Amino acid sequence: MRMLSLCAAVVIAALTLAVPASCRAGVPTETVKATTDKVISVLQDPALKPDSKEKERRAQIKKVVATAFDFEEMAKRSLAVFWKDRTPAEKKEFVVLFTDLLERSYINRIDGYSGEKIVYDSEKVDDGYASVKTHFLTKRREEIPVEYKLLDDGGKWMVYDVVIENVGLVNNYRIKFNQIIRNSSYADLVKRMKNKSECDTLVCPTPEK
Repeated sequence: MRMLSLCAAVVIAALTLAVPASCRAGVPTETVKATTDKVISVLQDPALKPDSKEKERRAQIKKVVATAFDFEEMAKRSLAVFWKDRTPAEKKEFVVLFTDLLERSYINRIDGYSGEKIVYDSEKVDDGYASVKTHFLTKRREEIPVEYKLLDDGGKWMVYDVVIENVGLVNNYRIKFNQIIRNSSYADLVKRMKNKSECDTLVCPTPEK
């Protein structure tokens, strides 16, 4: 089975060029497309392309992504049953660490962008939640299904999960985190998340061949 890393799915969400869908796009779809346009604008800005501007470029991309992804909701769902046992301070710390992990994984894969496209297939909205189904078109003309799950946060649609080939980003984190906590402790998970050198092995599995 073809499989992209789940972290790469986040890159697809914000780096691929949009192809018009056959159906009429609604607000959730427009949210994903708007994020796409903004990130591409940053990447294509001549003033930000030099290596000397890397820090500034990455900061702007992080800012764009933060407007469309609900990192707190993703962190909460990823920690699952262990979330309720955390103190307010621990929850705040975990969201920060989770966001940093996800952003680093995302930023580190940006330079691989080379004009791949994403086709928006359909949109479904139901009681405050939405699903935007797409497929990623690779350079080899392979089609990889990618679904974005969003929730209505006070009138604004925010992405809280990305599912690629029926494997969810949040579920992937949940499995990893659950395993570490049960085999060791929550403190050990936090320690690993603070260790930036472990980022990829902790939450970004190697793609299957």
